[in-house]
Amino acid sequence: MKNLKERMTENGMDYVLVGDYYIPDLQLPEENRPIGIWGRMHKAYLELYHPARYHDLVLSGKLWTYLADLNEQAQNRLDCIIDQMKAAEGITEKLKAQNQIEWVRAMNSIRSRAEEIIRSEMIYC
Repeated sequence: MKNLKERMTENGMDYVLVGDYYIPDLQLPEENRPIGIWGRMHKAYLELYHPARYHDLVLSGKLWTYLADLNEQAQNRLDCIIDQMKAAEGITEKLKAQNQIEWVRAMNSIRSRAEEIIRSEMIYC
């Protein structure tokens, strides 16, 4: 047992000797983008309802990148949906200047409907 190597490579994977055991030397890729609210919601969904997919992403080191991409796509889609709903319902800056309470009510309604669309189409699917 005394002549065990500190590091070894087998089947294309590096291992480090810790005590009497070889443990895989896993390195995660550098990812600096935030995962945001949409990424966190999808991560929780994957953990609960698709654990095999979640663990596959974790073990391959692609989870953070996947969630960051999803967050960006969801945020872009949300902005697009909000703009389209504002145009369809005639919510303008003129309304904001004339009746702020009505404008806030309309924008809150639009935002909640758009967020529900994002959750059903991108997050919980």
